Parts: sequence; structure tokens; C-alpha cells
Amino acid sequence: MNEIALLIAASLMAGTPLALAGLGLLVNERAGVLNLGAEGMMLVAAVTGFAVAFASGSDTLAFIAGAAAGGVLAAGFGVLVIWLNTNQYATGLALSLFGYGFSAFVGVAFVGQKLAERTAFEVPVLAQIPFVGPALFRQHPMVYLTVVLTAVLIWFLYKSRAGLVLRAVGESPESAHALGYKVRLLRLAAVVFGGALCGVAGAFLSVVYAPLWVEGLTAGRGWIALALTTFATWRPIRVLLGAYLFGGVTMLQFHLQGQGVEIAAQLLAMLPYLATIVVLALISRNAAFIRINMPASLGKSFHPGS
Repeated sequence: MNEIALLIAASLMAGTPLALAGLGLLVNERAGVLNLGAEGMMLVAAVTGFAVAFASGSDTLAFIAGAAAGGVLAAGFGVLVIWLNTNQYATGLALSLFGYGFSAFVGVAFVGQKLAERTAFEVPVLAQIPFVGPALFRQHPMVYLTVVLTAVLIWFLYKSRAGLVLRAVGESPESAHALGYKVRLLRLAAVVFGGALCGVAGAFLSVVYAPLWVEGLTAGRGWIALALTTFATWRPIRVLLGAYLFGGVTMLQFHLQGQGVEIAAQLLAMLPYLATIVVLALISRNAAFIRINMPASLGKSFHPGS
């Protein structure tokens, strides 16, 4: 039972950066903007967060720096695709490639460096409950903040006027513009918010989850987070649950290796990405279901007055 509790705890930890990035991308896409640059933003934020944590010893400053790095990159992406009307797919891919190269260049000085030993966190009293305590209540605060963020986004998107406007921009920007809403500014705000969350996810990987810096630290998690939004049919709670599912698959490979299962390590490492492909293939079989739930203007440029 103790091994199962530890596996659950590890799955929650591994799923948290996926959930953070996925929730950020969901907000982007609800506003009608498709950003394929999540991997690049997470990498730049990861090296930025690690550098700040290494210099200051503060996780909080590292998360703020990561969010700022992701937000700045997302703002640049937003200006290009929202005002200059560049292709969203090509610009996002370019952002991913830039992030990979830039983070590798900047992070050379930090390869091999380690952060000071991290503080162990636990929820008083609840952490002592057998099985449940080790599984759920000995996590980093960011794990719990991610759950709270999911609840806030559910309220924002479906219960608040601002969330209704954001979804309207993603469904019919022309109608929102006709009603007097600043569609471009709203889209830029959504893109920056999404980039900031991707930045927090990247900082979490290098400061808490690893905690270290190596080239390509995110290992494709940005792409998995991007797939999560489709897997979740653009619903926050499903993003969270999907992130924990993929986190569990990631941890399962290490659990199986620890149990001495005679499977090639390369095959086990493929599990999270294989699961992503299988899930997307199954969802794609029902194209009508995807169309019903997908924001109608996703990936489409908006030209005021055209």
C-alpha cells in the first residue's frame, strides 16, 4: 500500500507542470489563439527560474521570474500573430525552436549546478493519515495552488462576465468587435496569461521537480500540454485530470523499472508519448464531438473592419 501511495504522490507531482501549462494554453485557445510555442516558453522559463533560484535561494522569486519569462515570450508571439497577422502555426513552431536554442545557450553555465536542498512540505495533521497522508498531503504548495487555479478558471470561464466575453472572442471575434470589445487586446491578455502559466510550469520543473538544469529539460512536456487541451475538450477540470493521468503514466515507467520488469528502458520512456498519441487518435475518431467543443475561431486571424 505504501508503494501505491508514493506512486500517487509522484503522479500528482509529475502532472502539475502539465496541468499548469495545459490550463494556460486552454485560456489562449478559448480566446481563439493557438500557440504551439509552449515547449520553447517552458524551456526559457525553466532556465530563468533555475538561475534565479540558484542566485537567490528563493522558490517564490524563481516562479515569478519563470512567469515573467514565459509572459514576455508570449507577448512577442501575440504581437506577431494578433497585430502583424503572421501564421499562428508557423510562429508557434518558431517560438519553440527559439526557446530550445536560447535556453541551451543561456543554460551552459548552469549545467551540473545543483540547488540547495529543498524544504519538505506537508499539511499538518492530514499528512499523518495512513495512506492518504503520504499520497495527497505531502506535496509542494504549487500542487495545491494548481487545483485552486483550476477551480478559479472554471468559475471565470463559465460564471463570470469576463469569462463569457473571452469565450465570445474565441467563438466569434467579429460579433465581439461589433459589440465594442477590444478583441485584439483581449486575445493578447489571454496569450500573455497562458505564457505566464507555461513559465511557472517550466520553473516548477527546474526548481522543484528536478531540481537541476540540463538542455531540453522539459522533454516534450510542452507538446503533451498542448495535446491535453484537445484531450480535455477545452475544459479546465479535464485538463487537470488528464495531466494527472499522463503524470501517472510517466511515473509508471520508473515504478516498473524499480520492480525489475524486464522491458527495455527506451520502451518505458516512450509510454507518456505513446499514451498521448493513443488518446488523440481515439478522440479524433469523433470529429463532430471535437468541432462542437472547439472554439470556432481557433487558429484564425482577426482583422478589424474587414
